Amino acid sequence: MRYILFFVFLLAGNQTRVYSQQVLSGTITNEKKQPLAGSHIHAGTFFATTAVDGRYVINGIPQGNIPVTIEYLGYKTLDTIIAIQNDQVLDISLQPDVSQLSEVVLKKTVSEKNASTQELKANVLENYSSESLGDALKEISGISSLKTGSTIVKPIINGLHSSRVLIINNNVRLEDQQWGTEHAPNMDVNTAGKISVIKGASGLQYGGDAIGGTVIVEPAHIPVKDTIFGKTIINGATNGRGGSISSSLSKGYENGWNWNLQGTFKYFGDFEAPDYVLSNTGNREKNFSGNVGYKGENQGYSFFYSYFNADIGILRSSHISGMSDLIRAINSGQPQIIRDFTYDINAPRQELQHHLGKINYYTFFSEASKLSLQYSFQFNNRKEFDLRRGDDRNKAAVDLDLMTHSFNADFETNSSEKVKYKAGISAAYQNNAANTGDTQVRALIPNYNKFDVGAYAVASYQTNENLVLEAGLRYDFSHIDAKKYYLKSRWTERGYDRDFSDIIIGEEGQQWYTNPVFTYHNFSGSLGAKYQLNDKLKWFSNIGIASRNPNPAELFSDGLHHATGQIELGDLRLKREVALKMSTALHYAGDGFAFEINPYFNTISDFKILIPTTIILSNRGPFPVWEYRQVDARMLGIDLTADYDFAKNLNWHSTAAFVYGEDLTNDRPLIDMPPLNLNNTISFKKENWNHLVLGIKNETVFTQHRYPNNDFYVDVTDSGEPVSTLVKISRPPKGYSLLHFNSEMSFDVLKKSKMTIGFNIQNLLNTNYRDYLNRTRYYADELGRNFRIQVKLNY
Repeated sequence: MRYILFFVFLLAGNQTRVYSQQVLSGTITNEKKQPLAGSHIHAGTFFATTAVDGRYVINGIPQGNIPVTIEYLGYKTLDTIIAIQNDQVLDISLQPDVSQLSEVVLKKTVSEKNASTQELKANVLENYSSESLGDALKEISGISSLKTGSTIVKPIINGLHSSRVLIINNNVRLEDQQWGTEHAPNMDVNTAGKISVIKGASGLQYGGDAIGGTVIVEPAHIPVKDTIFGKTIINGATNGRGGSISSSLSKGYENGWNWNLQGTFKYFGDFEAPDYVLSNTGNREKNFSGNVGYKGENQGYSFFYSYFNADIGILRSSHISGMSDLIRAINSGQPQIIRDFTYDINAPRQELQHHLGKINYYTFFSEASKLSLQYSFQFNNRKEFDLRRGDDRNKAAVDLDLMTHSFNADFETNSSEKVKYKAGISAAYQNNAANTGDTQVRALIPNYNKFDVGAYAVASYQTNENLVLEAGLRYDFSHIDAKKYYLKSRWTERGYDRDFSDIIIGEEGQQWYTNPVFTYHNFSGSLGAKYQLNDKLKWFSNIGIASRNPNPAELFSDGLHHATGQIELGDLRLKREVALKMSTALHYAGDGFAFEINPYFNTISDFKILIPTTIILSNRGPFPVWEYRQVDARMLGIDLTADYDFAKNLNWHSTAAFVYGEDLTNDRPLIDMPPLNLNNTISFKKENWNHLVLGIKNETVFTQHRYPNNDFYVDVTDSGEPVSTLVKISRPPKGYSLLHFNSEMSFDVLKKSKMTIGFNIQNLLNTNYRDYLNRTRYYADELGRNFRIQVKLNY
């Protein structure tokens, strides 16, 4: 392997020209011209920290346009691009930003904004150009993923996912049927310049229902200057025998106008486990986004549009026709259907389209006051294809259209140097249409109209140089009006004839036609503090309360969910869930060493869970029934991050996370809680060797021994006789430990361009394993060894 790697780098090196290297230096101060010791300066792939007098020096920077990011605790991050021709002095004065409790930079990939917020920068996101948002977020401690196969990935924050995690794409709350466990966020990770994660309910600006947290995706910054820059990323992989290409181009003008265009194309065939092909797991993506904006001295506006299109194959063996298939899959240890590799994608599969457009306007009333107005529109179409016969074989079994209009107004002002305020209102209208005429299948989710109105206010007060306090409050009104058919037998079985007889508005054969209407009033709040113990040690604390209404799936699900092969039943009696989360964090950043420890406690009343309850025999065979239930829950956990330069050019980076989830109502563990996981990376970096980086990473996930026992017995025909058989549907697979290798080098290819070549190996030892949080774990192993090469060209 070392010969292959050496040849790749040697070939790339022989095709490049070497240009002179310059020195970037300067001083970082605050608005009072006081030096900010410990400021972090990122210039391309280079990094420096300011000394006590605020000065910094970065040697060896190549000529050309270099992106520069400057960060310091409690101050607004500065992102710009500078043209390096000779040695250059860059002095910067940062402006305070106490609307967020802090800003601390952990070396390598993650920077903290407060006790519950972390960031991923563009250089990390580029490594996931051919993967998904959920894959990239796993770089952050405390975030794992709920997967369906290898390409449908949903983020889990401190044990919570789906409707409890908000995705904010370019300041727009993403609405894409996020209730489904097999519904990944419909967005292209290549559109992001930076991703921030708020753990818990602190992001009141975006919604009061973020019980798990908020993921904020921001585009790359375009400075107000006459400049043009872009990048192209090409990925190739052996596992899936495919790759991706993503390209973006940005243009800024001195008069304040700017624009950006970005596109991505992905093409993969069947992925492979160590011992067999995972048949029908290919995927395609065709994505586009564009932005035009103006940044004036006192006002600005922007127009943004993005289009996401994906065709995703679902593992063929995961589509069962009954409990017999499930029992065979669990007992056999390998998929029931293994075919030769192909690029074809057949049923079962998903077809997804998501359109997002927005118009944003802002104006400054003074240097200390700003008003922002925004309108956004989203249209999401989701089609799920089942294995069907005859004339219906090419018809989707699920076809949902979700349209969302939203409006936001935000006002922020600084009444003094110590006191800052921010407040806003929001309104949204949503329409869901289940196209049953096209599918000829009873809708899992009905037609409904939903209207939301919210208002929030946040204030922060800097009591002295070391202590900042913050408080926030939010109110949300929500109204949902649905039209739905219920089988009369199911209606009576669920007891709805006693509790909801007044919502029946019609009758059609063996079905009642109903009009469920629900209205909710919710309050959410947050209190936080940040205390600077000394120049290296900081302490954070936060307590937040969040309320989440039952989503349409939890209320109205009533039938076979074709993507999961199970019957899912909602409950019209479900109430809102209310979470109270307390968290604290201790952060240390010294010379060559940094760490953070973040324990938390989360108690949730009326927590909604989906659990298996029984078996229903249909004309296609027996199917498991999963029902939404409510329990009181408690979660305790801890997230750890550490970074240590233990020798010259050698770095150790480590993350760890553990969460303990308990169903207090039934005195048993919560389902689908992430097990203890550890990640350790050793990296070697040599800047004057064309910025060589070599790394080896160990990813260890322990066996989840705490799980609810939902196993059940079912009669399976054997030799013509029914035999009572235990279905071991609850038991997690064994833990696993994986090794990954990564490397990269950078070269100057043109006067203002740089090429970076990366080579990595995922699952280096080709280990067989299954993951507890993968919905297809019953049917097949995870992916085997994967060789990947990436070429990045910045220009």
